[in-house]
Amino acid sequence: MQVKDRVVVVTGAASGIGKALCERFANEGASAIVVTDINSEGVRATVSDINDQTQTLGITCDVGKEEEVEELVAKTLDAFGHIDLFCSNAGIFTPGGENIATDKWQAIWDINLMSHVFAARAVLPGMLERGEGYLLNTSSAAGLLNQVGSAPYAVTKHAAIGFAEWLSITYGNKGIRVSVLCPQAVRTAMTAGGDGGVAGLDGMLEPEQLANTVIETLADERFLVLPHPEVLTYMRRKTDDYDRWLGGMRRLQDRFEDIYKSREKSD
Repeated sequence: MQVKDRVVVVTGAASGIGKALCERFANEGASAIVVTDINSEGVRATVSDINDQTQTLGITCDVGKEEEVEELVAKTLDAFGHIDLFCSNAGIFTPGGENIATDKWQAIWDINLMSHVFAARAVLPGMLERGEGYLLNTSSAAGLLNQVGSAPYAVTKHAAIGFAEWLSITYGNKGIRVSVLCPQAVRTAMTAGGDGGVAGLDGMLEPEQLANTVIETLADERFLVLPHPEVLTYMRRKTDDYDRWLGGMRRLQDRFEDIYKSREKSD
């Protein structure tokens, strides 16, 4: 897919990856961009940055609530008639293990997985009727590998990739394209004040660098969007010898355990 002349929706667009995607899509000539986030002030700021390049619509939305996602899609369709590309990008990080409170597990589940489900439910009928559409779902390298220091993040990001795979399998022959964005450390609010922890071992990317990879992958309509190409090597090592890979991850756990414990206490 070429973004030029397309109607695009980006969630989590007040800052970080989502804001960078909006800016890049505007530069690529998108005909309209819907900027949405739970942060109303951030939405207005992103809209202000790009509204001289393309049509914009700013909508405050909590993507963990299905009724708000449905309203987001309905407002977009009212304004622009259709959606070409839906970027389900919003996500949160919760440090800790299995003993994290159930309400925190549910909150990260709703944002990191169910928001993708809610988006698909809302946009797929129109896309299938038109015979074309693109879903770009943000997961993480943690969804392909794992996440030292956060069981909820690892689990929800794995689930997000599983859902994206299922969408591609089920609708790929019906005109629907699916990609899943899987970066390691990116300089965003989620990594503020640190070096990205274990995810930062291969370097911290700026959101604008990640947006370059997104554009390239959309043009080729590949499933995996890998701003850190090393992730593909790690995936191959994982599947080649699972037990050896787990041993390596245990060593990383030992190395970074104190850092993530301090983050858990601060939360």
